[in-house]
Amino acid sequence: RRSHSSAFKAQVALAAIKEEKTITELAGLYGVHATQITKWKKQALDSLSEIFS
Repeated sequence: RRSHSSAFKAQVALAAIKEEKTITELAGLYGVHATQITKWKKQALDSLSEIFS
């Protein structure tokens, strides 16, 4: 099992949020499973409200 840095997770999540590529394309590009990218994207979106509080 690999562990990824917070910066890497943020980079992948941001790419997923931008929706310039599909999750499948991002999975191939970053070497991470599509399900993991979806989880990171959801985490990022859920955490956004905390930034502005």
